[in-house]
Amino acid sequence: MKIAIHGLGRMGRLFLRAATARGLVVTAVNEPKGTPETLALGVEFDSVHGRFDRPCRGEAGALWLGDHRLVLTQTTDAAALPWRELGIDLLVECSGKSKHRAALAAHQAHGVAAIVVSNPVPEVPNLVVGCNDGAVDFAREPIVTAASCTTNCLAPVVRVLHDGLGIERGLVTTIHDPTNTQGVVDRADNDPRRARSALLNLIPTSTNSATAVTLIVPELKGRLDSIAVRAPVLNASLTDCSFQMRRATTVDEVNALLRRASEQGPLRGILGYETRPLVSSDFARDPRSGIVDALCTRVVDGQLVKVMAWYDNEWGYVNRMVDLVQRYAAARA
Repeated sequence: MKIAIHGLGRMGRLFLRAATARGLVVTAVNEPKGTPETLALGVEFDSVHGRFDRPCRGEAGALWLGDHRLVLTQTTDAAALPWRELGIDLLVECSGKSKHRAALAAHQAHGVAAIVVSNPVPEVPNLVVGCNDGAVDFAREPIVTAASCTTNCLAPVVRVLHDGLGIERGLVTTIHDPTNTQGVVDRADNDPRRARSALLNLIPTSTNSATAVTLIVPELKGRLDSIAVRAPVLNASLTDCSFQMRRATTVDEVNALLRRASEQGPLRGILGYETRPLVSSDFARDPRSGIVDALCTRVVDGQLVKVMAWYDNEWGYVNRMVDLVQRYAAARA
């Protein structure tokens, strides 16, 4: 299966790293910004994730990862994308601009048979690996998304606790790293909070992660809500979940359910369980979607439950994208 990446920003670069590390071969990338030399530096060197394990260099029309050559295009014109000429079977859409299914039609017009998108898209399957990816026929479905990083952290926790205890309702706060939607210093912006410096402030902002989880666990529609606080920490993030349960429980029972799910079944290797007193930087480059901090679990009056889960919102997420690409490859071999 020939794979191309559209967009070589945060997700595109890290997907390229993760895919290469896990044995996938990427044929081509399209990124209009930056020179080939600058793009190669951005793949090899990363302020958060360190240096790639192979040398990268750029030249006109190509990026090199060691001795592997990728075709490099730098066009903003969808009609000029060379996917058909290159025989591309699957596209990993990482531009962040494809918010609706119609925006992906140009890639399909160039012969791409399957697309994995690095952001939620309302009209296509939003998949959380280990929760609902088994419901999709990858041999037939042309487009899927990997939902969002926070949804991938939150959904497994919700799925396990709802199946084991029954969630009546819940509120979620994600303490999230800054992203490129924020500024280094104060700036003009329509959002007065996102206008403030990401280096110096805790910034409350919106997130649709809890609503998105109800696409994965539809019986909880209208009973979950969420908010985000952007924090000046580059890696990693933390999801703080408070749930009203349908029946009384204990800390031990909650933790036992989550530990068991992390060790067996579809969430093994996806959901983590940690009993040591760790902090955010200890979860940098962790490929799992979320890691429950068992020491933080609380139960009040039997039915009010708090669970906290760590996640590397970049590296965990791109590894789920690799999982989805591998599902496509296996189904279409």
